[in-house]
Amino acid sequence: MRWGQYEAKLLTSVQGQQGDGIAPLGKDKDAAGGPWLRWGPGQDLGAPCQPQPLKGAEVAPSHWQCLVAPSPRIQPERGSPAAARPHANERAVLCQGAQRLRAAGGRHGGGGGEHAWGAARPRPRPRPRPHRPALPQEYSEPAGREPRLRDAPEDICFEATVNAIALHPARPLLAAGDVDGDVYLYSYSCTEGENRQLWSSGHHLKSCRDVAFSQDGQKLFTVSKDKSIHVLMVEEGRLETRFPKAHSSALNCVLPIDNYVFATGDDGGAVKVWDLRKGDTILEARQQEEYISAMAVDGNGKMLLTASGDGTLGVFNVKRRRFELLSEPQNGDLTSVVLLKRGKKVACGSSEGTIYLFNWDGFGAASDRFALRAESVDCMVPITDSIICVGSLDGVIRAVNILPNRVLGCVGQHLGEPIEQLAVAPGRQLLASCAHDQKVKFWNVSALGGLVVDDYRKKKKKGGPLRALSSKAVGSGEDFFADLRDKAEPETAAAGSDSDSSD
Repeated sequence: MRWGQYEAKLLTSVQGQQGDGIAPLGKDKDAAGGPWLRWGPGQDLGAPCQPQPLKGAEVAPSHWQCLVAPSPRIQPERGSPAAARPHANERAVLCQGAQRLRAAGGRHGGGGGEHAWGAARPRPRPRPRPHRPALPQEYSEPAGREPRLRDAPEDICFEATVNAIALHPARPLLAAGDVDGDVYLYSYSCTEGENRQLWSSGHHLKSCRDVAFSQDGQKLFTVSKDKSIHVLMVEEGRLETRFPKAHSSALNCVLPIDNYVFATGDDGGAVKVWDLRKGDTILEARQQEEYISAMAVDGNGKMLLTASGDGTLGVFNVKRRRFELLSEPQNGDLTSVVLLKRGKKVACGSSEGTIYLFNWDGFGAASDRFALRAESVDCMVPITDSIICVGSLDGVIRAVNILPNRVLGCVGQHLGEPIEQLAVAPGRQLLASCAHDQKVKFWNVSALGGLVVDDYRKKKKKGGPLRALSSKAVGSGEDFFADLRDKAEPETAAAGSDSDSSD
């Protein structure tokens, strides 16, 4: 009989009187009426178990290999020191094998043959490891593939057409509103795969037409076709303030003037200026007959400019809370308005593809106009004090210099899709655009800051392709190889003019 056919249990006395012992876990383990059992020296392991008490001095010999495990059988008596800590002494040691007992009895017979008591099993021979030549000290294991760094963030795709976008004034955050009335906040990065959606809001019942961050970047203003204004907290997307029936017509644009004051315009030509501290309007006017397409404010937050579908430019005094004047009607709808030349010039885009220029002190009539080779000028954003980016109906984003008037080239494109809105990031290095292709694209416009435009313009055949001004631009959007043919031309903006002369 082999020793491995029996299991033994070393129990610790909780009373401290009888000591330790070994008890077999077979069917006769309780034959003696107690757990302190053992086989006598020389007793055949195959014979029936005859329990013998184990005295306290006879502790389990050192050749037993034991594991400690809880034993629920032994309960300390009440009043004993072990009762205060019932789990401290209530232990059982499960013996899993024995070493050789050369000094404690030699061999024991059993079953008619000799059996080495606790003979150790031979250890398996270790497998030889394959030889690997040592690497030189200057060599290092290739690390994991590092994320690719791009010159502009990756495109962000949406489930519906995006009407409006806005970039945070201090952080890499993008807000977008779509035709379903949903508002999204994304974090963007030039590292590949790092664009993340932070939250979304579906409070609007109809299409979200415009979004804008407050100047401190803590609030997000949204307006909708459902005539409501929502003010959301940027961090968690929580709706802080809601004006359910802000206008009598569908809202079209919103412009923050400071951290508490903002302006809105609707499809009926009405303009309202709101103060969040009062929770109501501080200025209401309707001087223009068609929809308010865009708004701009000077650096002091005093004069508010509004572009309208009736071709006029409206001027309002926010500080005095009154209407100032209205410009002469221009050809086509005025679709956008920006301030240039340190606030001395105002540029307005039109649905006819013409940019109208106004002097700051002469809003009554346009001082200059500049026709582009584009179907329309739907949106504009200033990049520098003289250069603007223009989005058109043909899906091409053009860089245009104002005074002298030049089309510098193509920044990017949404091929075949009208561009809805443009937004520029802090630092004027990145430009974002949205169109009907359900994408928000980013463009690196850092090269525009270093362009120098002089009055001299090289003669160039009209109708030529636009120069590609970013790595993602493909010329005019119609000829993919246009940028390759332009490589032979100088990089200065003076050689890159392909527009009609200003009138």
